[in-house]
Amino acid sequence: MTALARPTHGRVIGGVCAALARRFGTSATTMRVIFLLSCLLPGPQFLVYIALWILLPSEDKARTAW
Repeated sequence: MTALARPTHGRVIGGVCAALARRFGTSATTMRVIFLLSCLLPGPQFLVYIALWILLPSEDKARTAW
């Protein structure tokens, strides 16, 4: 597993799904479909997405931190 950071390439909106896909070893498309399907269920999915967008560092910033 890799560090959790939003990639600079392959982003669609914020790069959260791409970061999670890279972390868990799946494709970004699969992670996006899972997120869209989870939006059909009640819960704070959009709030979690926005929080991760704010809290996860960008890949270029994460490289300079290490």
